[in-house]
Amino acid sequence: MPIPAEIHNQRYISLATFRKTGVAVCTPVWFAEDSGRLYVMTNPKLAKVKRIRNNAQAKIAPCTIRGKITGPEFPATARILPPEDNARALNLIKEKYWLARIPLLWRNSSTCIEVTPTAA
Repeated sequence: MPIPAEIHNQRYISLATFRKTGVAVCTPVWFAEDSGRLYVMTNPKLAKVKRIRNNAQAKIAPCTIRGKITGPEFPATARILPPEDNARALNLIKEKYWLARIPLLWRNSSTCIEVTPTAA
């Protein structure tokens, strides 16, 4: 499934990952787009990484910087990229967001997540 038009070219998306209890936890994130997939950088110690390892199901939606959802939600699957694939994803994010180029701000964001929209 291609990236939904409502997500395409947004500044932020809400990435909802699911706890073991099934409760969704929404996080506003920066993202980059490439070949029908979205890429997000994060700190490997954050809970969303643990939730994705336990359950690959996710939801994405356009949102504001503070996480207020501004459009429809779409089902997706998420996976933690292996370290050898992180460089390409990080470069895509750095091309889109100039603040992502400042190493001191993002020194702990060494993990990338690949999000693939799925059919409902």
